[in-house]
Amino acid sequence: MKGIILAGGSGSRLYPVTKVYSKQLTLIYDKPLIYYPLSMLMLGGIKDILIISNKETIPLYKQLFNSGAHLGLNIEYAVQDAPNGIAEAFIIGEKFINGESVSLILGDNIFYGNLEFFYKALRNNVDATIFGYQVNDPERYGVIEFDESGIALSIEEKPSKPKSNYAVPGIYIYNNDVVNISKNLKPSARGELEITDVNREYLKQGKLKVEKIGRGIAWLDTGTPEALLQAANFFGVIEQRQGLKVGCVEEIAYRMKFISKEKFEKLINSIPKSSYRSYLERVMVDF
Repeated sequence: MKGIILAGGSGSRLYPVTKVYSKQLTLIYDKPLIYYPLSMLMLGGIKDILIISNKETIPLYKQLFNSGAHLGLNIEYAVQDAPNGIAEAFIIGEKFINGESVSLILGDNIFYGNLEFFYKALRNNVDATIFGYQVNDPERYGVIEFDESGIALSIEEKPSKPKSNYAVPGIYIYNNDVVNISKNLKPSARGELEITDVNREYLKQGKLKVEKIGRGIAWLDTGTPEALLQAANFFGVIEQRQGLKVGCVEEIAYRMKFISKEKFEKLINSIPKSSYRSYLERVMVDF
């Protein structure tokens, strides 16, 4: 299973900071936003990861992660020249995917709680798996219509009259058919290759599985300044209360045994003196 983080988009709602760098590099409490989706893929056991962004921001991601070897990962990078839609990620990443299955997560989506729903889906996926999350404002998202037995009937992109309150969050799992499906898409009215059209094609073929995400899971979409502030406050409270970090990729690499204790110690020694380093030092002693 390969992993893709799509960290592109114009980020117009976060102007002026996105005039300088991608919104996925903005700070969520004590770490860049991109750490959160990356950590989710890592906790799913995915080590081969492609980060897609614009040409101005890719050098910053390379500075942040390099090859990923210090985390036991293989991180590659690719450029999306313009925000041409989520589905374009599979065309850009065709060589990286290399005939395997792939999980894509949007770089501005954060999930918190018991994420077994995702890890189980990674293990059991055959064709395509997406998720349904109940929201108050479904008209902002792709919306899933279910029948009485919970089987998905249709998916609509940002409908004016949603047929349910279940939105499709920004994490998807597909077999390798997704590459050819994406290649055969026609741009939507807004000129993008829509992920909803990919999901519709799998649904048409009877190959789409939709898992409803139950209560107790937080899905944070950080596309606005207000949402960024809420996310930072949310994780600040959790971390200060528990004394445990969320989305700490160095800790995850060590606990998942992607790296040895010796490599973990070397990684810690490369970090300047800070509360972040002190936390990792405690992790090394306790684990």
